[in-house]
Amino acid sequence: MSTTSNTTPGTDPGKQPKADGDQQDLGAAGSQLSTAPAEEAPNLPSLGVIGWARWFWRQLTSMRVALLLLLLVSLGAIPGSLIPQDGIDAVKVEEFRQNHDLLAPVYDKLGLFHVYSSVWFSAIYILLFVSLIGCIVPRTWQFVGQLRGRPPRAPRRLDRLPAYTTWRTAAEPEEVREAALTLLKKRRFRADAAGDAVAAEKGYLREVGNLAFHIALIVLLVAFAWGQLFKYEGNKLILEGDGFANTLTQYDDFKSGNLFDPDHDLAPFSFTLKDFHGTYEATGPNRGTPRVYEAEVTYSEGAHGAEKSKTVEVNKPLNIDGSKVYLVSHGYAPILTVKDAKGDVVMDKQAVALLPLDGNVTSSGAVKVMDGYRNAKGEKEQLGFNAFFLPTYGGKDSGMRSTFPALLNPMLALSAYHGDLGVDAGIPQSIYQLDKTNLKEFKDSDGELFKQQLKVGDTMTLPNGAGTVTFDGVQEWAGFQVTRQPGSGWALGGAVVAIFGLAGSLFIQRRRVWVRAVRGADGVTVVEMAGLGRSESAKVPEELGDLAGVLYDQAPGAPDAPETDDTPDSSPDTHVVPAEGAEK
Repeated sequence: MSTTSNTTPGTDPGKQPKADGDQQDLGAAGSQLSTAPAEEAPNLPSLGVIGWARWFWRQLTSMRVALLLLLLVSLGAIPGSLIPQDGIDAVKVEEFRQNHDLLAPVYDKLGLFHVYSSVWFSAIYILLFVSLIGCIVPRTWQFVGQLRGRPPRAPRRLDRLPAYTTWRTAAEPEEVREAALTLLKKRRFRADAAGDAVAAEKGYLREVGNLAFHIALIVLLVAFAWGQLFKYEGNKLILEGDGFANTLTQYDDFKSGNLFDPDHDLAPFSFTLKDFHGTYEATGPNRGTPRVYEAEVTYSEGAHGAEKSKTVEVNKPLNIDGSKVYLVSHGYAPILTVKDAKGDVVMDKQAVALLPLDGNVTSSGAVKVMDGYRNAKGEKEQLGFNAFFLPTYGGKDSGMRSTFPALLNPMLALSAYHGDLGVDAGIPQSIYQLDKTNLKEFKDSDGELFKQQLKVGDTMTLPNGAGTVTFDGVQEWAGFQVTRQPGSGWALGGAVVAIFGLAGSLFIQRRRVWVRAVRGADGVTVVEMAGLGRSESAKVPEELGDLAGVLYDQAPGAPDAPETDDTPDSSPDTHVVPAEGAEK
């Protein structure tokens, strides 16, 4: 089988040729092999309101504009990642405003502190959504029509197509067409016999993948919007033995979407931290790395649900009615007993949670005695202590840093203050920091701030008989994050479908094949085969050559066929006409 190549300028295998003769030859066979709408240049002088509206709609629903809008959404998300957002961390936003007097007003006007709910981001998002819808609906309708129809009839001149082969055979034309129809169907072509030719088409999954990709993008957009509007996320620090109920007042911090309703959307459940268990690498380069990091909890769903047990680990959350409870942190809470100047207990073995500062759980915080304390003069005051805790104290050479995260040699350092803590002023303040505005330092014998390091069981006596503080022990705590992200399953499904759809639209080629068998003037059957692809590809002539070889075995060339200038050779002769203007 010989193969020759030549180039026909201006040939586009995905569209009808522009020349009148070629257009009459190919007809419907040369129609574009996709559902992309044909672009029409606007007739500017005659455009009215309806014409301009139609032109704007065509531009909005074009692939170029959809890609541009998708790029703008990606660019718009960049400031949402780099600039503090009101809905995520209002404290950082306020700090940014205080530290950037010039930038903050500009960011406020541009809506950069709430990017995802800003007018400009919402406009891009909605336009992208409309663009995808307007692109998918007509293409889907057109594709359904193509599936319900038959492959286009063979053009009059098959030799004008990009891939072509012909030979003469002694078999009857009907036998050749029947064999061709069977072969093409066996190769999973949609084939149909019409007149003196068999028409076949293959590669519909390309358009299925294209449509699936666009539909998946819409699903992703809807899932993302739904999740942002109705999500919530809160954090809670819980001491061993304490519990938590999923109500807004129980959270240490809480943030949610714009349409979230805490009265109806918070799933009713509760849980209690029974025990936190952590073990760590004792030696080697990974010393201090957690080996076991888990929390034993008991939980119940609803107001009267049965109590169940669960072990919560990192990346293995507790799932309750659509909400997930993650274990995110761990720390220690020294247990303290505080007595006033008369020896009356004003804080009885209370655990005070401190926040970890490093991987070895060096922790800091504040101890506040707000009620019941009286000084040596009998006056009501409040006590405050800056606390620094080391679960494993390595001695003076290690400084004030823990050398291991486990409780091997706990040490608590306290510095003492008295006066007004400011908690009665109605101004919110952190429970982990002291407001020293109205506090006075306790002084030691050298006139310096009074401070002391305590082992478990040690007691610190305040100057001038002001009272005592006893370090009774250590309790552990665990930090949990409760989240609900509606639409995450849809988003994951949309992402998977989008990947497979994009792969199908890139690697599957839509193509058509025709086989014509007619009786020549000398009574010998002439077989012609031609192929047409959506874009220039070596796959079309290769596939046509393979089909021609199989069909030639069933309808071999006629022996001793007379050869003239107008008579084709009895062996298949395949030529390829590469496309220059292939449809993209």
